[in-house]
Amino acid sequence: MGGSPAAAHHAGMHLGRIIARHGAERPDGLGVACGDVRLSWGEFAERVRRTANALHSLGLGRGDALALILPNRVELLELYWAAAETGIVVVPLSPLLRAQGLLPLLRDSGALAVIATADSRAALDPLRAELGTIDPARWLLLDPTPGDGYARFDPAAIEPAPQRVELTGGDPFNIVYSSGTTGQPKGIVHSHAVRASYATLFAAQFRIHPESVVLHAGSLVFNGAFVTMLPAFLLGARYVLMPRFDPREFLAAIARERATHVMTVPSQIAALLELPECTREALASLEMLCTLGAPLPLAHKQRLMALAPDALYELYGLTEGFVTVLDRRDYARKPGSVGTPAYFNEMRIVDPDGRDLEPGEVGEIVGRGPLLMSGYHCRPDLTAQAIRNGWLHSGDLGYRDDEGFLYLVDRKKDLIISGGVNVYPRDIEEVAARHPAVSEVAVFGVPHERWGEAPVAAVTLRPGAVAEADELRAWINARVAARYQQVCAVVVHADFPRNVAGKTLKRELRDAYVSSAD
Repeated sequence: MGGSPAAAHHAGMHLGRIIARHGAERPDGLGVACGDVRLSWGEFAERVRRTANALHSLGLGRGDALALILPNRVELLELYWAAAETGIVVVPLSPLLRAQGLLPLLRDSGALAVIATADSRAALDPLRAELGTIDPARWLLLDPTPGDGYARFDPAAIEPAPQRVELTGGDPFNIVYSSGTTGQPKGIVHSHAVRASYATLFAAQFRIHPESVVLHAGSLVFNGAFVTMLPAFLLGARYVLMPRFDPREFLAAIARERATHVMTVPSQIAALLELPECTREALASLEMLCTLGAPLPLAHKQRLMALAPDALYELYGLTEGFVTVLDRRDYARKPGSVGTPAYFNEMRIVDPDGRDLEPGEVGEIVGRGPLLMSGYHCRPDLTAQAIRNGWLHSGDLGYRDDEGFLYLVDRKKDLIISGGVNVYPRDIEEVAARHPAVSEVAVFGVPHERWGEAPVAAVTLRPGAVAEADELRAWINARVAARYQQVCAVVVHADFPRNVAGKTLKRELRDAYVSSAD
């Protein structure tokens, strides 16, 4: 039998027909729930078809980028799947971003249309004149008011008509910006084939099946949501989306829906563990409770093991395309580990020269597998830095034990992960440096009870300048691009600790802050 590299991207390896299939084969089965909206697969499939036609009526088609600035609601799910059917490339952006955070991402993505809610108007209004590439008729809101200058995106008004777009696995599905970076946007492009691999690989990894009930309360615009969403929709499991995370409502939803699979971030786990009603009985329906986005503190793991001993998983991964999973069968005996490479993933630990290290030796984590991104959007230079000889270089440090289990030693050198969201210190530093009293600034992450990590800004002042820490904190937080970039504290130093080359030693700043806070 012959083969070719193109075989991996054959016509069937795409997401375009999944919803139509469920609508035809099980039209009366409950498929999607969000708030008060509960839809059978037949109803959801029709809404997706109407949404696809509405996108076509805007003149959008295969390969065009569509920016979605939406909170968790059923329309966002419909737009994802309508894009999958039409070949339109979705660009999910956080509704927490302000204008200065959105502008570089919209510009970089080449988005030809924007769909948002009225809550985002304050951020969008100043951008319309600057983004002339977007037709004025393609700035759309789900809930506009007369005279606000936005058109209504209303798929219900458009009759579903059969349209067939020929797609391949190589067609791009999304451009994901994993944080609101303002200096150098990096849009991670995932193809249909990669997203189809998400669906199959994670279904197997987390034992998701057609009878599962997948509950999700994290933001749908971040990549972690796709880890359970895509398997659920591929298999026709019930997918329950919460508009937002509230710990008591989350526990109630687990009981009400008899949820079997949930994905969380450590800050959500911390909030759940504070509730007296978070008991073994409350979590009894769960077959999988997975955390991702930041290491879960061991103390939290120990408490969870008493509540859901047969359901716990932990995921370490990069949106760019490498994942390890600590499986529920190994959770109790390897609590400090983040597991082994996911199915079809390979991992190496290498030294700075790229040589493989022995078990127990700390080095950079590199990996490869079927989840690997197509590249950074329009940035072949950055792609070449990240993917070398087919291996994705994480920039994270870790080691593996004799059984191949990965242990994280440090995250990317400066990256802060707050509530499951990547926060880049440089974005905050660029803002703080604009203050007239600030000479130097260094931002680092510190442990935070609610968010896992939170940013702190250390500053030195210009000669003769006077500024109070609380004043600086308020000034910075009023100007950052997104709320999750707000600093929890500012510390004023006479000077920074430095190495022999004069480089600021952020680790020493962080350790000093943590010690003083204890």
